Amino acid sequence: MSNDLDNRDLCKEHWIESLSDGTAVLIRPLSESDHERDHQFVGQVPYESRRFRFLAGFSGKTSSLFEQLADVDYHRRMAYVALVHDGGQLRQIGESRYAAVPGSKNCECAVAVNAHWQRKGLGRLLMNHLITAARSNGYACMTSRDLSSNYGMHRLAKALGFSSRYLAGDVSEIIHELDLQR
Repeated sequence: MSNDLDNRDLCKEHWIESLSDGTAVLIRPLSESDHERDHQFVGQVPYESRRFRFLAGFSGKTSSLFEQLADVDYHRRMAYVALVHDGGQLRQIGESRYAAVPGSKNCECAVAVNAHWQRKGLGRLLMNHLITAARSNGYACMTSRDLSSNYGMHRLAKALGFSSRYLAGDVSEIIHELDLQR
């Protein structure tokens, strides 16, 4: 089976899951039809959060953050979106993604949830799908680089089994790491 066929089959995957408040959410891999919606979502993430959530592992030759985020190949770069029905339209309320660390069996991850939808279990749902995909794609370790003041991410990482450490004596940033081979 070719990678193109695998990618088409993967795009058909989706889950309807319930948040802690009972709201039904559609979670699925990011597809080409999501790009405009994803662009709007990422544009609403505050600058400081966007800088630390999406730039680690997503820098490279493409000319803009949005082009980099749209470049998903379902193996080296994976993304899941969370969508809800709002006035007859699908609206993106969260996303998770990883990017391979070149020359290693590691990947860097990020998760973002719209402020109104936080603390309802959506970040955990998105990350669980991302972790499953990274494991099935053969990655050994998943990392997330965050501001140490990002207590929400710290709680989420701990709940998902990540270990945490400061960067070389700098207490302003923290690295969360998950062994994907256990």
